[in-house]
Amino acid sequence: MKQTTLCYIDNGDSYLMLHRVKKENDASHGKWIGVGGKCEADESPDECMLREVKEETGLEITQWHYRGIVTFISDTWPNEYMHLFTATTWCGEPDMSIDDEGELAWIKKTDLPVSPGIGDPSITLWEGDKIFLRLLLDESVPFFSLKLVYVQDEMVSATLNGQPVSPQS
Repeated sequence: MKQTTLCYIDNGDSYLMLHRVKKENDASHGKWIGVGGKCEADESPDECMLREVKEETGLEITQWHYRGIVTFISDTWPNEYMHLFTATTWCGEPDMSIDDEGELAWIKKTDLPVSPGIGDPSITLWEGDKIFLRLLLDESVPFFSLKLVYVQDEMVSATLNGQPVSPQS
């Protein structure tokens, strides 16, 4: 199973996010996601996250939190373990034009459409991302394990810490 990282850089009221619009055959084309990528051989999740954030934003992360592991099962895309991080301290300013996969932008947390009737519906997210973004926003959950099962682009089940969870809750 492939190993990836995803980091949400947190400036207090917003996350630095990537709008995936530059690659044609991209599983996340048109979606807003955090910054990250595939782990290289012999690279820890922390090392991968730090490298990917530097490559995609120009930022050097100095303080981060390992928030959870997300298991993706798909009939279309390779299965993966995604190591999820938030970062709260960094050096430098983000280079908003550096990434070749999409466009970086600060997205207000209140604009994230993580539940029905909440946020900006023009910010398109994977259904499973809505679940883990709610967990990131709720800092009372320091670490979690989330399993997401997709058939094509539709999430068919989600399990949080061993318990079924609804994408709406």
